[in-house]
Amino acid sequence: MPDVDTHPLEVARRLAEHGDLDGAAAILAELAADADGPDRAQAAVGLAVVLQERGDVPGARAAARTALATGHPEFAAQAACLLAESFESEGRTDQARAAWQAALGLGNPGYAPPAHMALARLAADEREAEEALRAALATGDPEIASRAAQRLAEFLLEEGEPGEAADVLLEALAVPEVADPPRLRVLLGVAHLELACAEFQGAVEEGGDVETSALAIELLARTLPLRGRDEDAERVWDYGLGHADERLAVQVRLRRDRDL
Repeated sequence: MPDVDTHPLEVARRLAEHGDLDGAAAILAELAADADGPDRAQAAVGLAVVLQERGDVPGARAAARTALATGHPEFAAQAACLLAESFESEGRTDQARAAWQAALGLGNPGYAPPAHMALARLAADEREAEEALRAALATGDPEIASRAAQRLAEFLLEEGEPGEAADVLLEALAVPEVADPPRLRVLLGVAHLELACAEFQGAVEEGGDVETSALAIELLARTLPLRGRDEDAERVWDYGLGHADERLAVQVRLRRDRDL
């Protein structure tokens, strides 16, 4: 039996831990029903968890809404996350998105990283997803910032924005104890390869002396396959080999055939 001085919330917690969900729910429901009670927010979110474990989804959501309405920075935020996850599990994207926004609106920084990542996942379009990922990265959370930077960098690379991708990855790598730095550095290398290809192509297009132009053609042709662009590399070699300037064509042939 619990001590007579044991707080009802503690009694409810112990009951839930020992499998008496009905007993826990009864105590928590009484506390949550007290509009002026100091424990209403915590009791309501606790009730939402217990009811969810019992399989009472509508009851759990009602309790979570009660907790959310209190505006408590911690327990209302927990309730918003519970609501969001509940709606997500049923594919109710609009309701889930609104719940995650509510979690952000409570101003508790501890809930901002997962909320931003969730909003990126549930975004209606690419612009909205990009904004959410940038917000997630800006939280500086080691795990979330890494995940956000990876997704955002991959998106930017696909969009032909390697410079922006590199900036995103460098920002993530500057986060103290950021998760998965090797993956971030690999993506940064990929971004730099894309930047290098763009510079080599620019040098080829602008022209220059024979030695510089031949070097640019070689570097571009040897870098493109690293990005899976073998056909583009062959076209670059063909361009150099068939160049109207025979001196350049000879230089390109020597560079292509040499054993590196």
